[in-house]
Parts: sequence; C-alpha cells; structure tokens
Amino acid sequence: MEILTSVNNPKVMTWRSLKDRKGRLETGLFLVEGDRISREALASSFHAEAVLVREDIPVPAGIPEQTPVYMLSGRVFDSVCDTRTPQGIAVVLRMRTTPADGPRLVALDRLQDPGNVGTILRTADAAGFNGLILSPDCADVFSPRVLRASMGSIFRMGLSFPSSLPEELRRYREMGYSVLSSQLDGEPFYQRKNVSDRLILVIGNEGNGISPDVRAEATHHLCLPMRGGAESLNAAIAAAVMMYDLTREI
Repeated sequence: MEILTSVNNPKVMTWRSLKDRKGRLETGLFLVEGDRISREALASSFHAEAVLVREDIPVPAGIPEQTPVYMLSGRVFDSVCDTRTPQGIAVVLRMRTTPADGPRLVALDRLQDPGNVGTILRTADAAGFNGLILSPDCADVFSPRVLRASMGSIFRMGLSFPSSLPEELRRYREMGYSVLSSQLDGEPFYQRKNVSDRLILVIGNEGNGISPDVRAEATHHLCLPMRGGAESLNAAIAAAVMMYDLTREI
C-alpha cells in the first residue's frame, strides 16, 4: 500500500482537482467521500480507480482486490476532500452514466442549486422513478455537493444529458409519454387528467421556472396548490410532493 504525505504528489494534485468541474471533465474522474457512500460506490458498477484512506483509519473490508488503496496523511487527505470534517475514506471513480429509461422520469430544466439536484435524484430513487434527464446548464451531478445530497442514489439511477431538453421531451412525447410541466400558472396538480402511465415530470429553474421552449413541449401544465401565504415551494420539495403523488397508485 502506497503512503502519500505530500500535497504536491501528482496523484494528490489530480484528486484535489476533482473538486472542480474542469478537473472532473479533464480527467473523467470524480470523488465520493464518507463511509456509506464509499461502500455503495465500491459495490456499484462504476469503476473505482483508487480508494483513499486517512492514516488513522483502518482499511475497510470489501475493497475489490484489483483496486489500488492509498494511505494519506491527515493533511493530505483533508486537502483532497471537499467536506470540512471528512470521515477518513474516499473513492475515486471513473465517470459513466446509464441513460434514463423507463416509464417514470424526471427532467430538470436549468436547475442551478447542487443541493436541489442531489435531493431530487435521491427522492426520485426513493419514489421509484427510473432516471433523470438534465438540461445542459444544470448543476453537475458529479460535483461534491450533488453527490452528498444524493446519498448514493447516483449509483442506481439512469442519467441522460441531451444537448437540447426541448427536443428530448418532444421525442418522448412522440413515444406516448405525458410531459408534465410544473409551473406557478398551471392547472391544479391534484385535478390532472389523462396522464399516461409513462410520464416525465419537469422541474424548472429555482428563480425563473420552466423555460418557454420546454413549456411548449409539455402535454400538461400543472401547479401545486398554495393555500397559505407562500408564493412557491423549494424546487426539490415540490418535486418530492409531485413524484410521490404520481406513484401512489402504483
């Protein structure tokens, strides 16, 4: 097992670069931190390039034999991690995705907040949706904040990254999917009619909502009731309410 004690080690510098989208795109790698998500990563179909263990932490069991394990000094390990109090284990993984496929999908239209993207990913997994379709200007699903919020769901969900979300929605609509646009000026969500068993729920940008081009591809324009004084809900919370209601009869 190689022991690394310098923040200037080339491997350490590469791992540190994975905090930024540029580094992830250049290397094709991303990093997950923490015991639980690391175990999920190692058990998933993603290829693990390396397991990083802080020097004061025992090497965990269950690491595939062919996966390199590196012991890092505390200072070096902290420099690689994004969290303020890392748990002492991290895994470097090769990026890859399985395209979103199935009867129930969520599309994200320009969502910027990594916490919202990760939470929606986790909730979609829990609610039994099959995958996410992300517009090009969404928060990066492989960013540390998205990964933490997703709590490992990224290893179980299909992900598609079309160059044009409106064109992708049109393609699904032509295959018989209902495309449900969530918007403040829509029809009452709980009174929706004629929604197909195959559907895509579209969640819009936190500040600006659904873009006009995406809205034009929707078969349904729906809004959750606002019976109190609030004008809107957080995007991830609204998505959760709608996802669970859409699956309650399944």
